Amino acid sequence: MSGVLAASSDLNRDQKAAWRAAASVVDPEVPCVTIADLGILRSVTVADGVAVAKLTPTYSGCPAVLAIEMAVHAALAAAGFTPRIKRVMAPPWTTDWITEEGREKLRAYGIAPPARAATSVRALFGHDRVACPRCGSDNTERISEFGSTACKALYRCGSCLEPFDYFKCL
Repeated sequence: MSGVLAASSDLNRDQKAAWRAAASVVDPEVPCVTIADLGILRSVTVADGVAVAKLTPTYSGCPAVLAIEMAVHAALAAAGFTPRIKRVMAPPWTTDWITEEGREKLRAYGIAPPARAATSVRALFGHDRVACPRCGSDNTERISEFGSTACKALYRCGSCLEPFDYFKCL
Protein backbone atom coordinates (compact mmCIF):
# COMPACT_ATOMS: atom_id res chain seq x y z
CA MET A 1 0.00 0.00 0.00
CA SER A 2 2.78 2.45 0.82
CA GLY A 3 4.21 1.97 -2.70
CA VAL A 4 0.90 3.14 -4.18
CA LEU A 5 0.89 6.21 -1.92
CA ALA A 6 4.50 7.01 -2.84
CA ALA A 7 3.70 6.70 -6.55
CA SER A 8 0.66 8.93 -6.11
CA SER A 9 2.74 11.48 -4.23
CA ASP A 10 5.40 11.46 -6.96
CA LEU A 11 2.74 11.95 -9.63
CA ASN A 12 1.23 14.87 -7.70
CA ARG A 13 4.70 16.42 -7.29
CA ASP A 14 5.45 15.90 -11.00
CA GLN A 15 2.10 17.38 -11.99
CA LYS A 16 2.74 20.49 -9.89
CA ALA A 17 6.29 20.86 -11.24
CA ALA A 18 5.09 20.52 -14.83
CA TRP A 19 2.31 23.06 -14.24
CA ARG A 20 4.77 25.55 -12.68
CA ALA A 21 7.14 25.15 -15.63
CA ALA A 22 4.44 25.67 -18.26
CA ALA A 23 2.68 28.43 -16.29
CA SER A 24 5.90 30.45 -16.07
CA VAL A 25 5.91 31.11 -19.83
CA VAL A 26 5.18 34.75 -20.63
CA ASP A 27 3.10 35.89 -23.56
CA PRO A 28 5.56 37.14 -26.22
CA GLU A 29 3.25 39.97 -27.29
CA VAL A 30 2.23 41.01 -23.77
CA PRO A 31 5.30 40.15 -21.64
CA CYS A 32 3.82 41.40 -18.37
CA VAL A 33 1.55 38.34 -18.11
CA THR A 34 2.07 34.60 -18.23
CA ILE A 35 0.02 32.20 -20.29
CA ALA A 36 -1.54 31.04 -17.01
CA ASP A 37 -2.54 34.65 -16.20
CA LEU A 38 -4.23 34.87 -19.60
CA GLY A 39 -6.01 31.53 -19.24
CA ILE A 40 -4.29 30.17 -22.36
CA LEU A 41 -2.80 27.28 -20.36
CA ARG A 42 -5.76 24.94 -19.88
CA SER A 43 -4.14 21.98 -18.15
CA VAL A 44 -0.96 19.97 -17.70
CA THR A 45 -1.01 16.24 -17.09
CA VAL A 46 1.92 13.93 -16.43
CA ALA A 47 2.18 10.21 -17.09
CA ASP A 48 5.41 8.20 -17.30
CA GLY A 49 7.51 11.36 -17.52
CA VAL A 50 5.52 12.80 -20.42
CA ALA A 51 3.97 16.18 -19.67
CA VAL A 52 1.02 17.09 -21.88
CA ALA A 53 0.19 20.79 -21.85
CA LYS A 54 -3.15 21.83 -23.32
CA LEU A 55 -3.21 25.36 -24.70
CA THR A 56 -6.04 27.41 -26.18
CA PRO A 57 -4.86 30.27 -28.41
CA THR A 58 -6.46 33.67 -27.90
CA TYR A 59 -7.68 33.40 -31.50
CA SER A 60 -6.85 31.00 -34.31
CA GLY A 61 -4.85 33.56 -36.30
CA CYS A 62 -2.73 34.77 -33.39
CA PRO A 63 0.87 35.08 -34.62
CA ALA A 64 2.22 34.20 -31.16
CA VAL A 65 0.66 30.71 -31.03
CA LEU A 66 3.73 28.84 -32.28
CA ALA A 67 6.10 30.92 -30.16
CA ILE A 68 4.02 30.14 -27.06
CA GLU A 69 3.86 26.44 -27.87
CA MET A 70 7.63 26.30 -28.43
CA ALA A 71 8.28 28.17 -25.17
CA VAL A 72 6.05 25.76 -23.21
CA HIS A 73 7.79 22.81 -24.88
CA ALA A 74 11.19 24.23 -23.86
CA ALA A 75 10.03 24.99 -20.30
CA LEU A 76 8.72 21.46 -19.80
CA ALA A 77 11.90 19.94 -21.25
CA ALA A 78 14.06 22.14 -19.00
CA ALA A 79 12.03 20.88 -16.02
CA GLY A 80 12.96 17.29 -16.95
CA PHE A 81 9.81 16.17 -18.72
CA THR A 82 9.22 14.81 -22.19
CA PRO A 83 6.95 17.59 -23.47
CA ARG A 84 3.87 17.26 -25.61
CA ILE A 85 1.74 20.24 -26.59
CA LYS A 86 -1.91 19.89 -27.49
CA ARG A 87 -3.75 22.82 -29.05
CA VAL A 88 -7.35 22.94 -27.83
CA MET A 89 -9.75 25.04 -29.90
CA ALA A 90 -13.00 24.34 -28.07
CA PRO A 91 -14.34 25.96 -26.12
CA PRO A 92 -12.80 29.06 -27.68
CA TRP A 93 -10.69 31.30 -25.47
CA THR A 94 -12.35 34.39 -24.03
CA THR A 95 -10.94 37.38 -22.20
CA ASP A 96 -13.11 36.33 -19.27
CA TRP A 97 -10.46 33.63 -18.65
CA ILE A 98 -7.86 36.25 -17.70
CA THR A 99 -7.22 35.94 -13.97
CA GLU A 100 -7.63 38.83 -11.55
CA GLU A 101 -3.85 38.79 -11.07
CA GLY A 102 -3.43 38.96 -14.84
CA ARG A 103 -5.80 41.94 -15.05
CA GLU A 104 -3.81 43.76 -12.38
CA LYS A 105 -0.53 42.98 -14.17
CA LEU A 106 -1.96 44.41 -17.41
CA ARG A 107 -3.12 47.57 -15.62
CA ALA A 108 0.25 48.03 -13.90
CA TYR A 109 1.97 47.61 -17.28
CA GLY A 110 -0.20 50.39 -18.75
CA ILE A 111 -2.70 48.24 -20.64
CA ALA A 112 -6.38 48.59 -19.74
CA PRO A 113 -7.70 45.08 -19.03
CA PRO A 114 -10.78 43.94 -20.92
CA ALA A 115 -14.25 44.46 -19.51
CA ARG A 116 -15.97 41.38 -18.11
CA ALA A 117 -18.64 39.41 -19.96
CA ALA A 118 -16.84 39.14 -23.28
CA THR A 119 -19.90 37.39 -24.71
CA SER A 120 -22.17 40.39 -24.19
CA VAL A 121 -23.54 42.38 -27.13
CA ARG A 122 -21.71 45.46 -25.82
CA ALA A 123 -18.38 43.62 -26.02
CA LEU A 124 -19.02 42.63 -29.62
CA PHE A 125 -19.21 46.28 -30.65
CA GLY A 126 -16.37 47.56 -28.48
CA HIS A 127 -16.32 50.07 -25.68
CA ASP A 128 -16.38 53.81 -26.25
CA ARG A 129 -15.06 54.57 -22.78
CA VAL A 130 -12.42 52.51 -21.07
CA ALA A 131 -10.84 53.44 -17.73
CA CYS A 132 -7.31 54.77 -18.15
CA PRO A 133 -4.82 52.34 -16.57
CA ARG A 134 -2.63 55.27 -15.48
CA CYS A 135 -5.04 57.69 -13.78
CA GLY A 136 -8.31 55.71 -13.65
CA SER A 137 -10.35 58.30 -15.54
CA ASP A 138 -13.08 57.11 -17.89
CA ASN A 139 -12.73 60.30 -19.93
CA THR A 140 -11.14 58.29 -22.75
CA GLU A 141 -11.55 57.89 -26.49
CA ARG A 142 -10.64 55.18 -28.96
CA ILE A 143 -8.04 56.42 -31.44
CA SER A 144 -7.66 53.20 -33.41
CA GLU A 145 -9.38 49.83 -33.40
CA PHE A 146 -5.91 48.26 -33.49
CA GLY A 147 -3.07 48.97 -31.09
CA SER A 148 0.38 47.43 -30.83
CA THR A 149 -1.15 44.00 -31.54
CA ALA A 150 -4.41 42.89 -33.16
CA CYS A 151 -5.87 41.96 -29.76
CA LYS A 152 -5.53 45.52 -28.46
CA ALA A 153 -7.10 48.85 -29.41
CA LEU A 154 -5.41 52.23 -28.97
CA TYR A 155 -7.05 54.76 -26.63
CA ARG A 156 -6.19 58.20 -25.28
CA CYS A 157 -7.09 59.58 -21.88
CA GLY A 158 -8.73 63.01 -21.89
CA SER A 159 -7.64 63.64 -18.29
CA CYS A 160 -3.94 62.74 -18.19
CA LEU A 161 -3.61 62.89 -22.01
CA GLU A 162 -1.65 59.62 -22.13
CA PRO A 163 -2.24 57.09 -24.90
CA PHE A 164 -2.75 53.48 -23.84
CA ASP A 165 -3.66 50.07 -25.18
CA TYR A 166 -6.94 48.39 -24.29
CA PHE A 167 -6.98 44.59 -24.35
CA LYS A 168 -10.11 43.95 -26.43
CA CYS A 169 -12.90 41.65 -25.30
CA LEU A 170 -12.95 38.44 -27.25
